[in-house]
Formats: sequence, C-alpha cells, structure tokens
Amino acid sequence: MMNMLNEKLSRIKLLLTDCDGVLTDGGVYYGEAGEEFKKFDIRDGMGVERLRNFAGVTTGIITGELSPSLIKRAEKLKITELHLGVKDKPAAFKEILNRLNLQPAEVAYIGDDTNDLEIMKLAGISACPADALSFVKEAANIVCDAKGGHGCFREFAEQIISSHQEIHNGHSEAAELTASSQQETKTRRTSSQTITLNSGNKIGPGEPCYIIAEIGINHNGSLEIAKQLIDEAVAAKATAVKFQKRTPEICVPKDQWNIMRDTPWGRITYIDYKRKTEFGIAEYATIDTYCKKQGIDWFVSTWDVEAVDFMERFDTPLYKLASASLTDFPLIKRILLTGKPLMLSTGMSTNKEIEDAVALVRSFDENYPLMIAHSTSAYPCKPEELNLKMIHTLGNRYPGVPIGYSGHETGLATTVAAVSMGATFVERHFTLDRAMWGSDHAASVEPQGFQRLVRDIHDVEIATGDGIKKVYESELGPMKRLRVNISEEYKENQKAETSSQKS
Repeated sequence: MMNMLNEKLSRIKLLLTDCDGVLTDGGVYYGEAGEEFKKFDIRDGMGVERLRNFAGVTTGIITGELSPSLIKRAEKLKITELHLGVKDKPAAFKEILNRLNLQPAEVAYIGDDTNDLEIMKLAGISACPADALSFVKEAANIVCDAKGGHGCFREFAEQIISSHQEIHNGHSEAAELTASSQQETKTRRTSSQTITLNSGNKIGPGEPCYIIAEIGINHNGSLEIAKQLIDEAVAAKATAVKFQKRTPEICVPKDQWNIMRDTPWGRITYIDYKRKTEFGIAEYATIDTYCKKQGIDWFVSTWDVEAVDFMERFDTPLYKLASASLTDFPLIKRILLTGKPLMLSTGMSTNKEIEDAVALVRSFDENYPLMIAHSTSAYPCKPEELNLKMIHTLGNRYPGVPIGYSGHETGLATTVAAVSMGATFVERHFTLDRAMWGSDHAASVEPQGFQRLVRDIHDVEIATGDGIKKVYESELGPMKRLRVNISEEYKENQKAETSSQKS
C-alpha cells in the first residue's frame, strides 16, 4: 500500500522550481558586461528528462531572476514553462494552473527562501534543499538531503518518479513506453526511410553513407589515445566515432571477476582490467567537447541499463545496440525511453531474435527511428561468413528501415561492396596500430586504411549514378572520332551547336 506522501507525489503532473538556491547554488559569474552565467548541476538536468520520460511530469521555472544562462539552460532541457523576473510568485502559480487546467494537488514546488513560502502553501506538495532557510524547511513537506545546485532537484524528481511507477505498476509496459515516447522525441523522421539526427546528419537511401569509426575500447583506457583516434577519424572524413559504455559490475559475470590477466597495468583481476578500460564522466565530457570542436558525431554502444542512464548526461545523436545485446529487452526498453534513434546490430542472431527485437520497438512506437545493421560476430570474420546479401534480405523484410553494415573483416573491399549493395551506414573498428595490446585491435582498421575506405565508399556512391542512360559530354569527342554512323539526333545537335557558335 502506498503511504499518503507517495499518493500525493503520484498525482503530480507539473514540478515548478525556483532557480537560485535550487537549480544553482546561488553563485553568479560576472564579466565586464555584467552577469555572464550560472553553474547548473548536470544531475538536475537529467532529473528534468527523467521526469518527462518516466513519469510524464513536465517542469517549469518561476524565478525573480533575469538570467541569460537560465534561458539557455531551459532551452536545452526543453522547459517551455519559464517565468523570469517574477515579483508575485503566487499570482504566477495561479495563472499557470488556470492556463494548463491543473488542480493544486497536481503541482509540486521546490524552493528555498522567503519568497517561496506562499507558493509552497498553494502547491499540492512542496520540497526544499538541505541548505534552505530554517523556516522554509519547517514549511516544506520534503527536505532533500542534497543542497541547492548540488542535486536537490534531481533527488525530489526521483521521489516523484518512484511514486508514479509504484501506482502504475498495473499498467502494461507497452502503454507506459508509448506514453513516454510521446513525451520526448529527440529526432525526427524526414521520410519513411531517412532519419535526421540531432547533429543534422541524415541516414537513409539517397544520403551519403554514414561512416562510423568504432573506437570502442581501443583507447585502452587512455584519453590521449582516444583524442588521437578522433583526430585520425576526422582526417579520414568519417562521419562519426563510436565508443562502448559498460558498467563492469553488471556486465562481467561474478565468476570471472577474480580471474587474473596480464595487462598493460600489470597482472590484475579481470574486473579491475574492465574498470580500467572504462571512461567516466570526466573523460566523456572531454570527448563530447572535443568531438563538437572537431565537427564529428560521437555516440556509444551501451551494454546495460545503468550505462544508458550515464550516457543521458550527453546529447549524443543515437544509441547503438551491440549484437550481444539484441535479446536484452530491458536494455532496449531503456534506450527507447530516451527517444533517440536506435541502431540494432544483428550478429550472432537468428531471424526470430531479430524479429522479436524489431517487434518490441514497433510496439513502443510504430514510427520509432530504427536502423538495422547486418553483422557477423567473428573477430576477424572470414569472407565466406560475411553473407553481404543479408543487406538485401533485411531491406526486403523491414521496408522503410535504413539498413547498414557492421564489419569485422580484415580487408576493406567487402565493406565498400556492402555500400554498393545498399548499406546506408557502415561501421568498422578503428585503431592507431593493429599490433597494440587489446582484444579488438587485430580486427580493426588503421588510419591510412580508414582514409582509403572512406574515399572508396564515396567513389562508389558517386559512380553508382541514377540508373538513367545518357550520353555524357565527355563521350561526344570519342563518338565523332570512332563511330561510323552517328544518329540523326546527334547530327541535329551538332548543327545547332555550329549555328550557335557562328551567331
């Protein structure tokens, strides 16, 4: 049975918040022209998104501040209920309820100071950060453990989410997923077969092949190596780089944790080795900034639900589901809740397993932005097991879905062939040196090879043409020199050209 507090939280449809003292710690950074920006906690931003995705609860901001950085922050988080420079918060609260046709019991508020007291009394439930004024704490229904600007909003948001999930346990998962999808879509379908990413790049027939340099774990735990790989991918004119994100404690079976392994860090346990090859927030924040500066897309294959939660800190254009995860339905569902395009890889999978995964996506949203990659999960893969005709098979079986290729072979020609057979995106493992220590380097492509691969793919795309027979201008000279009988249409054209030149 739900207690009274959870019942109140489960009714919430809108969470309103103050800014300074809640979303920020009240610190303001000034430049010569005055206020420049405030520091926001990334956890609170994720709380806004999780409220929207997991509970269907929207967020609004009511503040007496006039902050340019707050406007930018709200825009990034897709918060449209933004009220700045408010002198009378209770009046603003009542206007919002009236306009949105909400009851006070359906609205929560989190504040920290004197001017929040009246609005806290009007809200169905109220909260404050740990460092709020003492009399504000006395008035609040919930006092968070976290301070303002240090995750208190996220803490309150998670309580709301938990209460919604508890009361809606009886609803079907498919219905919940569909509702969440309608709340948040980070991409748009421009046609039945083309997906436009939030980076502006497009994937689908008729678009340039989306070429992915998969760094994976070939960075060997080194941010500097990762940067070098990004630089080389940019030099090769790849469209994107891809990494892998795991939570080792979830992905590594416990019976393998203490197996000893020789590594560049010495002889250590397998779980410690896996931990050392995983990047954290600091590394991925650097990668995010670095890739944006270089003008290249970046994203990851997530291997567990917690990895998706982690990656939602970053606004990557899509998620890749590794072949090994095709049957991991909880992971697929978590990715679907982000609204980002999903690229399924089909190595080591039966037709039935592929169909079941696609059916899950379609049950969530018939038009969900989905891509399917043909793959064979052998490292390296023998040519006779590449089975590139599966690109046609998948295209015929799933019309309207962009089909691509994830290759693990050692050569380049077969990947180029995949594009000529209709692959709209391709992915190859990428390394600085195939002789480097690590499990994926041997089946990877080095920088010079990747440059050739990109060049050959684009040559094939250009050479493919449009399938309409024509005589090119460059052929007219050889025609006149070599052909005995020139057709009347070209004789007429020749006369017209001669007449035009004389005039």
